[in-house]
Amino acid sequence: MNYFINVILPIPLEQSFTYAITQAEADFLKPGMRVSIPFGKSKIYTGLVESIHQNAPLVYEAKQIHQILDDMPLVTSVQLKHWQWISKYYMCTVGEVMRAALPSAFILESETVISKNSKVQINDEDLKDDEFIIYEALHHQSSLKIQDLMSILDKKNVLPVIKRLLEKEVINVQEEIYEKYKPKLVRYVKIATAHTSEKALQELMESLSRAPKQRDVIMTLFSVSAQTKKPVKVSELIEESGSSSAIIKTLINKEILEEYHIQTDRVQYEGDDNEASKRLNEHQELALNEVAQSFENQNITLLHGVTSSGKTELYVKLIESQLSNGKQVLYLLPEIALTTQLVERLQNYFGEKVAVFHSKYSSHERVEVWNNVLNNSHKAQIVLGARSSVLLPFQNLGLVIVDEEHESSYKQFDPAPRYHARDASIVLASLFEAKTLLGSATPSLESYFNAQQGKYGLVELKHRYNNVLMPDIELVDIKDKHKRKRMTGHFSDRLILEMQETLKDGHQIILFQNRRGFSPIVECNTCGHSPQCPNCDVSLTFHQYRNQLRCHYCGYNSAMHKNCEACRSVELDSKGFGTEQVEQEAKLLFPDHNVARMDLDTTRGKYGYEKIITALEQQEIDILVGTQMLTKGLDFRNVKLVGIMNADNMLNFPDFRAHERSYQLMAQVSGRAGRTKERGKVLIQTYNPFHRILQQVSTNNFKQMFDEQMDERHTYKYPPIYRMIKITLKHKDYQKVNIGADWYAKSLRTVFGKHVLGPEFPPVARIRNQYLKHILVKIPQKQSLGKTKEAIIKINNSFLSIKDFRAVRVILNVDNY
Repeated sequence: MNYFINVILPIPLEQSFTYAITQAEADFLKPGMRVSIPFGKSKIYTGLVESIHQNAPLVYEAKQIHQILDDMPLVTSVQLKHWQWISKYYMCTVGEVMRAALPSAFILESETVISKNSKVQINDEDLKDDEFIIYEALHHQSSLKIQDLMSILDKKNVLPVIKRLLEKEVINVQEEIYEKYKPKLVRYVKIATAHTSEKALQELMESLSRAPKQRDVIMTLFSVSAQTKKPVKVSELIEESGSSSAIIKTLINKEILEEYHIQTDRVQYEGDDNEASKRLNEHQELALNEVAQSFENQNITLLHGVTSSGKTELYVKLIESQLSNGKQVLYLLPEIALTTQLVERLQNYFGEKVAVFHSKYSSHERVEVWNNVLNNSHKAQIVLGARSSVLLPFQNLGLVIVDEEHESSYKQFDPAPRYHARDASIVLASLFEAKTLLGSATPSLESYFNAQQGKYGLVELKHRYNNVLMPDIELVDIKDKHKRKRMTGHFSDRLILEMQETLKDGHQIILFQNRRGFSPIVECNTCGHSPQCPNCDVSLTFHQYRNQLRCHYCGYNSAMHKNCEACRSVELDSKGFGTEQVEQEAKLLFPDHNVARMDLDTTRGKYGYEKIITALEQQEIDILVGTQMLTKGLDFRNVKLVGIMNADNMLNFPDFRAHERSYQLMAQVSGRAGRTKERGKVLIQTYNPFHRILQQVSTNNFKQMFDEQMDERHTYKYPPIYRMIKITLKHKDYQKVNIGADWYAKSLRTVFGKHVLGPEFPPVARIRNQYLKHILVKIPQKQSLGKTKEAIIKINNSFLSIKDFRAVRVILNVDNY
C-alpha cells in the first residue's frame, strides 16, 4: 500500500505538495514534524508535515522525502489551525505564515557544494582562466561552496563558470543540508573518579606540593562544591581560584580533573526570591471583579483604564489565577522598549516562569523559547512578547492580555503574512477556549465600537493609582509666540520657564518630537533645490551626529553637501526639525543638565532600550528627547513635565486615522507625566490651539473624540463601519504600474461598483526604485467578507495570467490599519 504526506513549504505557494513515504515512515510521522524534501530541480527545503494519507497526486508523480528531521512534532495541531486561519483571513499562503512563525534555525537550508570529479582526466589547456582558478583551488580543498567561489573569483555571478565546468565534467555539484541551531554547552569539572577515595586524595595533594597553583585549584574546587552542593563551572573555578584555563587544561590532561558539558538556555533568570504582588486599591478591586463578571458572559473584554491607573497590577492578579489553574498566559506588548521594563516587574512576581520573545533575540535564543513553550516548561508559563509571539506553539493557553491594544505596531506590514497581532491573538484564544483582555488608556475605535455593540465586554478604570490627578495640559500658541519674538529655536518662553522650574525641583522632563534626525529637508536659499533620495520620492533627512543625509525609507545615505548640487551656492538651510535638533537646542539651553535622546538611531543595539530606560529610572538623565517610542506605557516615577514640540505635523497627515492616532499619541505621552504624588504638567506647542483634537486631549475627553470620529467614519464609509482591503501594485516601470493599476481597478469596479477607490499614487509614490499605486476596496457590513476575498483572488489570478502584468508585484493587505 502506498503512503503519502502533504507538506507545507516555507515559500509562497498556494497549496501544499504531496510526497511519497514508506509504511514505516507513515507509522512514525505525525502532523507538525519537519522533513527535508527535494523541490524543483536541485533545491532541498525543510517542509512541515500537514497530513498523512493514501491518495496519490493526480497531476505529478510524488517524489520521496529526503529525511525526517524530528522525533516529536515541532508545531501543534492548534497552531496549524491558527496558521490556516491567518492564511485565509489575510489572503496569504500557509508557507508564508510558516516562514514567519518558525525561528530561522528550524528552517534548514541546503547549500550548493562543488567538488572535483576525480573520474575524468582534465587537460589544463582546455580550461579558461577563471575555470582554471577554481580547478586549482579544488586541488587544495576537497569541496567549495558558492560563497567561496565568489571570493576566489571576486565576482558575484559565478553560475556561468559553474555551468561551463559542469559541461566539461570537471566538477560535481550536490546540495548539502546544514543544521543552524547549536545548543549552548557549559563546561563543568569534577575530581576524576580515580582520586575520589580518601587515600588517593592524600596522595594527590602530596604529589601536587611542588605545583602550588594546581593544588590551589583542587582546594578551591572542594570548597566551592561543598558550599553550593552544585556542579562547578570551569569559568567559576578560574575566577574563584585566581588561576587560568591553561592550569585547568593541565589538570585535565593529567587526568586529575574530568571535564563534562551540560546544555543550558542562553536566556536565564538569575533573580532573588519572588515578591508578593501588590494589594489593589478599591478602584482596581472593583475593575478586577467587573473583568471576572464580564468573562462569565464574554470571551473578550476591553479594559479602558486611564494612564497610570495601575492596569499592570490588575493583569498580574489575572495571571496569578491562571497559573494556579496550570494554564499558560500570553502577554502581548507593542514594542520591545516596553518589554525591558515589564520583564523586570513580572520577574519580581513570577521569577523564571516568564519567557520573553521578540525580534532583538538571536535565532538560538528564539529556538530555546520555542522549545520551552512547546514542552509547557515551567520556564514558559507566561510568554511576554511583541507581535510574533502569537505564533508560538502554546499547549494550554488560558488567558491572552493585549496591552496598549490600540498600537499600530501590532500590524505587520512587510513581508507577508500581514496579520494584526491583536486580532490573531483573539482567534488563538478562541481555539483554546481561553479569555482575551484588551487594555488601553486610548482604545482603538474598532475595539471601543465592538464594546459599544456588545461584542466585547467593557470595564472602565477612571482613577489614577494613589488618586493622583490627571496631568494639567496646556496648549501653547507658537504662531503668536513667533509674532511676539518669544521663541528660542523651537522652544517657546512658556516651555523654557516650566522646564527651568521642573529641573530646579529635581524632577525630570520628556520632550516628544515624532521625527528622528536633525531636519527633514535641506534647501538651497539661492535656487530652492533640495537633495532627494535617488531610489525614493522623498527628500533626504539631515543627521548631524554623522554629518549625513539619509533616506528613512530605503536607508540610502551620503555625506552632507558643502554646496548646492544644482547652483553650487554655499547657502544651504535646513527646514523642519527632528529629535537631534531638539536634543542640541536643549543642551544649549540647559548646559548643566544631562540631555539624552531615544529614537531608532540610539536604540539599534540589543540592549539599546534598556540602557536609556535604566539611566532615566536612576535619574542619570534630566531631559529625555524621543519619538513615539516614549508613548508606549512606560512607567517613569520622577517625570513631572512633558513637552510636545509640534502637534501639527501629526494632525495634518494624509490618512483617515490621523486624528485618532494623534489623540492616542498625545494622550499616551501626556500620561508619562506626574505618575506619583505630584500632579504632572504637559505643554503642547501648536500653530492651531483651537483644533478639536487638541481641545479633546487637553480635557482628556476620549468619549467626545470617539463620537466625532465615528460620525466621520459613518459619513465617509471607513472602518469600523466598513471593512477595507488595500491592494498595492509595485514595479520599477512607471508605465506598467499605471496601466496595470487601471486594469485592476476596472475589474474590481465591475464587481464592487462604487466601493472601489483609486488607483492613486500614495504621498511617497516611489520607494527603493519601485513605483507604488494603491486601490482600496471598502466592504459594507452586510457584504460577505469571504465572497469578497474570493472575487479579489479571481481578479488577482486573471491579472497575473496576463503576460504584460506578470512582473508587477501585487500586495493584498486586509484590515490595513
